[in-house]
Amino acid sequence: MKAQDSGPRAIGIVLGDPNGVGPEIALRAACALPAGARLRPVLIGDAYVIERCAAGLGLPADARSRYDIEDVAALPFAAWRPGAVDARAGEATVAYVRAAVAMCRAGRVAAIAAGPHSETAINAAGIPFSGYGGLVADLTGAERERVFLMLAACGLRVVHATLHERLADALARLTPQRVVDAALAGHATMRRLGIDRPRGCLLGINPHAGENGLFGDDDERVGRPAADLLARAGVLVEGPIGADLALAERRHDFHVAMFHDQGHIAVKMLSPKGAVALVAGAPILFASVGHGAAFDIAGQGRADASALTDTLQLLGEAAA
Repeated sequence: MKAQDSGPRAIGIVLGDPNGVGPEIALRAACALPAGARLRPVLIGDAYVIERCAAGLGLPADARSRYDIEDVAALPFAAWRPGAVDARAGEATVAYVRAAVAMCRAGRVAAIAAGPHSETAINAAGIPFSGYGGLVADLTGAERERVFLMLAACGLRVVHATLHERLADALARLTPQRVVDAALAGHATMRRLGIDRPRGCLLGINPHAGENGLFGDDDERVGRPAADLLARAGVLVEGPIGADLALAERRHDFHVAMFHDQGHIAVKMLSPKGAVALVAGAPILFASVGHGAAFDIAGQGRADASALTDTLQLLGEAAA
């Protein structure tokens, strides 16, 4: 069954890995939206997976009226095995995202919320993959080096200048321009989310942002030149400020973390299961849940949909 062209009031929900908890949380999040909500969910993935999962969850008879389905026939029936890591499910995950991005660029959905993927399954399919950000960049023609992950939870929003790499390699790759690019991506994302003049903060690389060179010169070499460049561009960004102080004070609309754990730990301490992962720097609104595919509980009806519900709420406020 194909979704009707419902215009910009539709919001796409990508299943993620169909063998993980994605289909279950997609259905639960879609059905949790109140009747008459300003944005109508469109579930994007194999229709048979959605319909069989709905039956397995025992959703009420009127639940089907709460959402539309965009059937992306990508997963052979024999490969649908909830709980199994399978290359065919990884390939289907990418096919779902490809279809969703095409719908968004055509104006058929205003934004995309994605269920969790499995990097193992996708790479097993022979598709180089390290997260939704790079894939969305490729599909939209954005430069991969200017697309960043922003985690958001409980009002804290952190864009990461570096991400999944050895800490020593991440620090070696930090340059003023990379920090500027991350800050600009964060700034643009905040504006898309409805904050007209967002205030950002560069987190220090070293404790106390180096304490004027006492704990190393990294912040003087990288952070301060980046802040100067941003100021000349008219972007409201302070720093670098010691990460512990800046994250505790929460005075800014968004923060720029210099490496993975600096941002992830702060956000996930606030909301272990409810973090939203935004693709910052892409020309479309795309976000996913901040947790994994949870193969250990897939197909058991036990998955918590709160992270996807939070993702829909965040995107919905911007896209409605």
